[in-house]
Order: sequence, then structure tokens, then C-alpha cells
Amino acid sequence: MPTQAKAAVIDEITERFQNSSAAVLTEYRGLTVAQLTQLRRSLGEGSSYAVVKNTLTKRAADSVGFTDLTPLLTGPTAIAFIQGDPVNAAKAIRDFAKANPALVVKGGVVEGRTVDAREVTRLADVESREVLLAKLAGAMKGNLTKAAGLFQAPLSQMARLAAALQEKKAADAPAEAAAPAPAADDTAAADTTAADTAAADTDTADTAAADAASDD
Repeated sequence: MPTQAKAAVIDEITERFQNSSAAVLTEYRGLTVAQLTQLRRSLGEGSSYAVVKNTLTKRAADSVGFTDLTPLLTGPTAIAFIQGDPVNAAKAIRDFAKANPALVVKGGVVEGRTVDAREVTRLADVESREVLLAKLAGAMKGNLTKAAGLFQAPLSQMARLAAALQEKKAADAPAEAAAPAPAADDTAAADTTAADTAAADTDTADTAAADAASDD
């Protein structure tokens, strides 16, 4: 049975496994305290980098279901417990390892899933959450602009159609107003014809009267 002090350490490691978005197991042999401090600071706010005892870490890992980590718990081990975006932390560890080859990534846990060293490296090549959100926002903005154009297009077409109809109506109005004029002209022509007929009749009557007088 572990002593009370060991039990406290196991509980602390267990809690860190449970509350971290990722945990990366590394071998730190050959690194100085200053270098380890530099690595710890590069992981981001809230994250930690702690040297652990393998036997106690195995107990903690087993208690939270990370039994796949057991083969990695050999030799000097330090764990980066990550708070926040695991991608940013993976990038920080990768960049530190390039500058300090003594740091060796063994594997770890990301979002509750155990991963090997290669997967940690691949995670570092993924775009960060902030970049992905920025790209998503840009794509959404572009799609919304296109959607707005699609909504506005029919409205502008309707506006142009309404304007054309209004112009046509205005152009047809004088013609409609002038339409009765020909009827008036026809009436006038009819009146003129009637007058001419009456005049002809008068002339005929006068001629008949003159002929009668001549006979007398």
C-alpha cells in the first residue's frame, strides 16, 4: 500500500489527467533546470511541466483509464499537462525539441485519447483553433455576402420592372387621353355633311321656286 504522501501524489497526477485537455509524456534527460523552465513557460497559461515518478504515474493513469500509457513510463519522465488548445502546446513542444534535441516526446493523451509520439508531432502541424476559427469566420462572411447578393438580385430586378411599367404607363397616358379626339372629328365631319346636305336641299328648293316663277 502506498504511504499517505505517495497517495497524495497519485491523487494530484490523477486530477491533472482529468482536468487537462492533453498530457504529453517526455524524456528530459540532459536538459538543465533553465531549459525545463523555458519549456514550461512556452506551454501557455495554466499548463505545467512536472517530473514524475513512473510507478506513481502508472497508478494514476490506470485510475482514469489510460492504461496504454504504461509502456511509455520508463526512464526519466516529465509530463506536460496542457490547459487550453492542445495544438498550440504541441507546437511549443515540437519547436523546443528542435532547438533542444535532448527532449524526447514519448506520447500522451489528447482529449481523452492516448496517442503516440508521431501523433503528437502531427498535432503540431495542425492549424491552431484561432486560425481555424478565423478561416471559418472568413468563409461564413463570404457565403453571407453571396447570399445577400442572391437576395438582393430579385429585388433589384423587381425595382427595374416596376420602373419600366411606370414609364410605360406614363407614355401610354397621353395616347389614351387623345383617343376621344378622332370621335370628335368624326362628329364634326358628320355635322359638316349634314350642313352640306341641308344647303343642297335649299339650293334645290330655290331652283324649283325660280323655275315656277319663270313658268308664270
